Amino acid sequence: MQDYTKQTQEIIAKRTAKNSIFLDLFQNKSYLLKLYKTLHPEDTTATEDSLSNITIENVLTDNLYNDLGFVVGNKLMILIEAQSTWTMNILVRVLLYLAQSYHEYFLRTSQNYYKSKKVKMLKPELYVIYTGNKGRKPDKISLSKEFFGGEDIDIEVKAKVIYENDKDDIINQYIIFCKVFNEQTKQHGMTQKAVTETIRICKDQNILKEYLLNREKEVVTIMMNLFDEEQIIKSFIKSERHDEARETAERLIKKGKMTLEDIAECIPALSIDELRELESEIMQLA
Repeated sequence: MQDYTKQTQEIIAKRTAKNSIFLDLFQNKSYLLKLYKTLHPEDTTATEDSLSNITIENVLTDNLYNDLGFVVGNKLMILIEAQSTWTMNILVRVLLYLAQSYHEYFLRTSQNYYKSKKVKMLKPELYVIYTGNKGRKPDKISLSKEFFGGEDIDIEVKAKVIYENDKDDIINQYIIFCKVFNEQTKQHGMTQKAVTETIRICKDQNILKEYLLNREKEVVTIMMNLFDEEQIIKSFIKSERHDEARETAERLIKKGKMTLEDIAECIPALSIDELRELESEIMQLA
């Protein structure tokens, strides 16, 4: 149990250092309670103390996604954020997160699912928060329908999808915040001005105003860090594509059936000067 506690502390430390607005916002118990009451307005007994935040590290990689889990009474609430690019693969994320959440719940409660005694399970509630435009997207999605044509399969995952609406609840405010941010990055690029303008506009429009007033400095830092990470990923992809282009060009040059000019037309990622340099290297090794 000690090792598990230590691991949990390390995960929390990592999340604090490399967070997202989604997680930073809802790791605050007061905002988490508002989120829960948005989903369950009939529950008048819930308090901050009755919520247990069990948000976990991404189950497959070291990256941190906007996946939020918490326990209220006998309910396991899981909310997965989908960015403006819609994909049904979100259901796979929900499935993996749910499985990992149960695994960690059994560890925390010292329940052994290898023994004969039946374990106690929390009732799952699964949600996807989509920050793009709804269009004709469904209000509910299911694994069997989207991946197996509606067949009666041996495992099922269903999730409710939450879109922007006309309500003034904290989930809707978060979605609007994301949309304002997307608009500002279109105008100003991935810059600090896009971040500060997003914060200014949202405070003026009373969108997450209290949170932004109290944590403006942290919000700027979090969002600028996300820019840095995205830029690193783009640079890596560009580098990988350039390496692939060089390998393809090298094969074509060795075959000797195309001129460098023809190869340059087929592989625009490489300039004619780069192709000449590559040809020179190949000739020296021949």
